[in-house]
Amino acid sequence: MSQPAPSQSQPGEAIPVLTASVRDVRFFAALLKGINFSNRASVTLTADTAMGMIVTVEESHCLLATSYIYRDHFDEWSYSPNHSRPVNSQPAQQTPDRDSDSTTFEIPLTTFIECLGIFGTANMSSHTNGPKPKKWRREDEVSDGERGDAKGKGRASSGNRASATHGLEHFFGGGNEKRTSMRLSYAGPGYPLTLLLAEDSSGPTTTCEITTFDPEPNLELSFDGDQTSSSSWLRDALSELDPSCEKITFISNPAADVARGQRRGSVGGAASTSKPLFRIKASGDFGSTEMDYLNDREVLETFECSRPVSVSYRFAHIVHTIRALQSSTKTSLRIEAEGLLSLQFLVSVPKARGGGSSDSFIEFRVQLMGTFRELVEGSLR
Repeated sequence: MSQPAPSQSQPGEAIPVLTASVRDVRFFAALLKGINFSNRASVTLTADTAMGMIVTVEESHCLLATSYIYRDHFDEWSYSPNHSRPVNSQPAQQTPDRDSDSTTFEIPLTTFIECLGIFGTANMSSHTNGPKPKKWRREDEVSDGERGDAKGKGRASSGNRASATHGLEHFFGGGNEKRTSMRLSYAGPGYPLTLLLAEDSSGPTTTCEITTFDPEPNLELSFDGDQTSSSSWLRDALSELDPSCEKITFISNPAADVARGQRRGSVGGAASTSKPLFRIKASGDFGSTEMDYLNDREVLETFECSRPVSVSYRFAHIVHTIRALQSSTKTSLRIEAEGLLSLQFLVSVPKARGGGSSDSFIEFRVQLMGTFRELVEGSLR
């Protein structure tokens, strides 16, 4: 349910829980667009010394996406969890799994992103100051200007940042490059999320107030990282698949088993293809597509597989990762023993303070197709 705004007549109620600023919203917006497949988004503010903001969305009780936005991505970050309730209200009873140092609320994510793009510059590519996305190419195709980045290890340039000063001029001024700067504030439950946006200190500014809502429990998809088949692979592979596909299957075998099969095949006079190292298979009404990966650092930077794996997921859920793929420099794919899929996309973001860049990431967790069918059939009984 929505949170009605408290009366403004009571003094001291609007003590900010959060005050944050960024001078260029493109990278911030890219981390949000990567999970913008559902409008209801849960935002968690945390007092962790590194983590700042965690934004989570879910779909169909079998897809969970999370964007992690670290504190050093902001030019200014001030979070006071003790101010997360109106002054004259009674403290909320803490549940055992509730972190008292965190604040959670819900917002309409699409509205938030539209506000960031109100001056048009937030929709520009977030790779302006970093590596250009690589396009997937076949063996007989020639790379366009990517010979120096054959392994896909892109790095965002450091991007010289001015030293921290005070005042709007620091956040909204300087430079010929058009960019939208933002100052974000949140006064706690019952108050809207307030955005102050401008292109420069002398130009027009816009204030947006986004209604916040009481948080609802998110889908819990626990992931055991110790029971995984993992790989870091070329992020543009999914863009080659036909959008009409209904199912995507990941097939993997231990490297030792594949090597033994190849040796036996060579003795018999023909190479064995029954055990691929890592294969992506997409199928639908109009046929299927298979993409095989070799145990080569040019293709798979790292590969670990303890036993044969073949698991299928709805392609409609996997396709939601495309926006995150477009902003990422590396991708990690992991499959847990029970079939839960984790896709992590590394996104390089310039540091707001001190120069250089830092790595953020967007994570998707996807349930098996079979698990989803069981949930649907169980609800119909």
